[in-house]
Amino acid sequence: MNRPARLAVGVVSAGRVGAVLGAALARAGHTVVAASGVSKESLQRAEDLLPGVPVLPPDEVVRQADLVLLALPDDALRGMVRGLAAADALRSGQIVVHTCGAHGVDVLAPAVDHGALPLALHPVMTFTGRAEDLERLTTCSFGVTAADGDEAAWSVGEALVVEMGAEPVRVPDAARPLYHTALAYGANHLVTLVAEAAELLAKAGVGNPERMLGPLLSAALDNALRHGDRALTGPVARGDVGTIRAHLTVLAEHAPDMLPTYRALAERTAHRAEASGLLRPDLAPDVFAVLERGPGEDRR
Repeated sequence: MNRPARLAVGVVSAGRVGAVLGAALARAGHTVVAASGVSKESLQRAEDLLPGVPVLPPDEVVRQADLVLLALPDDALRGMVRGLAAADALRSGQIVVHTCGAHGVDVLAPAVDHGALPLALHPVMTFTGRAEDLERLTTCSFGVTAADGDEAAWSVGEALVVEMGAEPVRVPDAARPLYHTALAYGANHLVTLVAEAAELLAKAGVGNPERMLGPLLSAALDNALRHGDRALTGPVARGDVGTIRAHLTVLAEHAPDMLPTYRALAERTAHRAEASGLLRPDLAPDVFAVLERGPGEDRR
């Protein structure tokens, strides 16, 4: 894999992702020449992670850069690219990279019209915007997307990811929406599940629910990644209808807002457990029945 030449990098903007990736590129030998930022938090991140880098308006950042790093929310990206194109801030020969998971390279079409090379490099991790994120990059993957058939562009994207210490994974442009849905479905919902499990334990009088949950959930995640559905345990996979009914009852009393989520997830678990042979066929109908008509919620 060819190593990119040393590049002048412009970061738009110095949010949690942009500041960290800018620092990672600087660590790899590139030069961050400018960054944009408006909020107090962004300005502080720029000062901490990109020391000495001038903070300028986005169009001025882009004009100075060989590599433009657009680290923006999904919904803000398209408008920013159009604005930069309209301001003639983009030029031929630039590499324009965005970090959004949901978009491929089509969103960078105005940059392509100006002769730029478009890339989508999505880091598959959560960011704090602090220095420790630089070390976490070395254990994560990036979803890399370039224009179909442009093998040179794919190689540039992969080389940039490797330079930042991460692992590049090719994601075709057409697959980006499904790819991003999968990641959000797992990571974002996991946070909700953990937080709500901790709330239930607190209601049960457990003083440090996070400490109790840590080993259990870490083991469950590790087993799920290693063994898939065969890692399923618990009352749904065993067909313990009495326990499931007790869960529904206690949720109806203590956390009725969690009942619909419990039912939906337990039903999905039951289907997967049945398909993998963990839930006995003779017990499955009773499991589905109690989830459909359990106590605590009017199912009319």
